[in-house]
Amino acid sequence: MSIYLRRAFSNRNLALVRSSSVLHHRNYSNIVLQPHCLSNSQPATLPPFDFLRRGFAKGRKSKEESGSASVGVAIDIGPTVKENAASQMDAAIVSLSRELSKIRTGRASDGMLDHIIVETGGVKVPLSRIALVSVLDSKTLSVNPYDPDTLKALQKAIVSSPLGLNPKEDGHRLVAAIPPLTKEHTQAMCKIISKSSEDVKQSIRRARQKAFDTIKKAGSSLPKDSVKRLEKEIDELTKKFIKSAEDICKSKEKEISQG
Repeated sequence: MSIYLRRAFSNRNLALVRSSSVLHHRNYSNIVLQPHCLSNSQPATLPPFDFLRRGFAKGRKSKEESGSASVGVAIDIGPTVKENAASQMDAAIVSLSRELSKIRTGRASDGMLDHIIVETGGVKVPLSRIALVSVLDSKTLSVNPYDPDTLKALQKAIVSSPLGLNPKEDGHRLVAAIPPLTKEHTQAMCKIISKSSEDVKQSIRRARQKAFDTIKKAGSSLPKDSVKRLEKEIDELTKKFIKSAEDICKSKEKEISQG
């Protein structure tokens, strides 16, 4: 009888040990914090250790995303380069037109006095701001001041200009006869126009070179095809403005030769 009792107690103890082992394994993944460590609420339970793996993976992903975002994006400099080049070339054409307007031809033009600066009342102003210039006929200009008191100042400024005009007073206005051009004067004016043409072409080519230098500096960040296309567009722009300069100069030479 005693043998059976010892066997029964032995089996019972073995079952208790196994049960305790299972409970210990289950509670290991959920660590219970002591109530006094937190508030008076229910004890807090830490999540399973799997959260460490998820957190590490998330951190690694964020690092990869931030790395990819830090990669520089290539900026298309083409429009800016072309706009700057066109602006510089256009400024050269405007300057050429202004210089050629100072050259007298054998025909009257209402814009031929625009470049003249008049000093009145201690202030220097363009003639076009204080007087109205009109063409009476192909050989005569009329200058009507907005203020009659500026008549003498206007006359002095026109006589002092390189146009070779000698306006006469006619009431409250000035009348300027356009003298015919001599052969020597015509040749001299054509030489000036030719030099002006070369000067403006040099300015246009300098603008082209500046554009090419800008493209070269950004060469490593631009695809080769984009570089070639942009350089070709700058060349076409250069040819366009050079032709415009040539056309303006030819028109002026024709105007002078026809008297």
